[in-house]
Formats: sequence, C-alpha cells, structure tokens
Amino acid sequence: MQIKEFGEFTGVSVRTLHYYDEIGLLTPAFVDKSTGYRFYDENSLIRMQEILFYRELDFSLKSIGEILSSPNYDKNKALKEQKHLLTLKKERLERLISAIDGAVKGEIVMKAFDNSEFENHKSEAKEKWGKTDAYKEHAQRTKNYSKQKWNDLAAGMDHIMAEFALCMRKDETPDSAVVQNLVKLLQNHITDNYYLCTHEILAGLGQMYVADERFKNNIDKHADGTAAFICEAIEVHCHK
Repeated sequence: MQIKEFGEFTGVSVRTLHYYDEIGLLTPAFVDKSTGYRFYDENSLIRMQEILFYRELDFSLKSIGEILSSPNYDKNKALKEQKHLLTLKKERLERLISAIDGAVKGEIVMKAFDNSEFENHKSEAKEKWGKTDAYKEHAQRTKNYSKQKWNDLAAGMDHIMAEFALCMRKDETPDSAVVQNLVKLLQNHITDNYYLCTHEILAGLGQMYVADERFKNNIDKHADGTAAFICEAIEVHCHK
C-alpha cells in the first residue's frame, strides 16, 4: 500500500507516518528512489498494530521504540500483558461510569478515580519489555544523535549486511575467516554506536534476523537467504 492508503486503513495521518519514519519507529517496507513514494506491507501493518496498542495504553513513542527494538521482546507475551492492562483500563472506565450515577445521587465517589493498579502494572511492563541494561545504555548513548547520525549508522549497518550477501553469493561458508570477520565487524558496530553487544545479545539478534519478518525481509533485500546466512555465521562466532 502507498502511504495514503496505509494511513486510511490504519487511521493514522500521513503526517504522523512521516514522523514515525523520521524517528525510526515505523519505516516503510520500500521507498521508490525515483519518486520518493513510500510503500507499506503486511509486516508494516503488524508493527503499526503493536504501536497502536501501546498508544492506547499511553506509552510514549520513545518507550514504544525501546520496547519493540529490544532483543528480549516477545510479541505474544506482550500481547497478553497488553490485554491485561487494557482490561484494567476497561474496569476503571466502568467504575467511572458507575460513579457518575452515584455522583448524580449526591454520593462521594473519589475512590473511582484510583488508577494505581493500572499504573503499577504499566510500570512493571515497561521494566519487563524495554528496560534491559543494554537498552538503558542504548537510550543514554543515542539520546543526542541527529537524524543524519541515525541515517549514517543505518547506512553502515546496511553496508555490513550487503557484504554478508556478497560473501554468500561467492559461496563463502559461515565459518570462513572472511565471514567471521564480518560478524566481528557487526558486533563492533553495535558496541561502538549503541550498547555493549555481548555474545549472548549477538546470538539473540541473529535469531531475530530470521524470526522477525520485518528484519528478515530488510536483510534479504540484498539476496534471498542472507538473514539465515548471517544467523548461522553468528552462531559459529558465539560458540567458538
């Protein structure tokens, strides 16, 4: 879908979609370089759905970005937690509606405004989803990055992925020296610019590259199978 159609389908303005792209929260699946037109796919819809759930729960865009970017993020577990939070929110609204009837009768209904249970669960959810040590470091180190800095880092990462694809096309094996050097380059790129990328985190990223369709499709644009190739190379590196 083009951006206008995607916006109409999701109920999000084109201006907001441009902003989400600018801050890296939701990037288009494809941008036509000749026209600049943005296109969105099924994976874009899935990510937008996740964003909208969090917005309904009053999470900030920054928090949503940290949560969805975390290598520890489990979508199914998060959906269950979101359902619980939305249920608490629904129960509070029902209490407030009942309280209005009570207020009409002259009753004191201050307890109906208590939202502590929802806020406590929301705080726990933020800690669980988006506040790993790695992402605390990520937030701290990247908070002053300019848009140009983000673009340069993205281009650097994309170049590394393209090099993996080139090695794969040349029939290099995941355990070859040249491919393993690329794994080290990837790990250093993350450590130098985002957070300390331990072997454990790197292994998790490798799995995410093949498990998350959004990442897989973005990597495989260089050549089909690149994401799986990188995942296997990372496994070799982390189990030396």
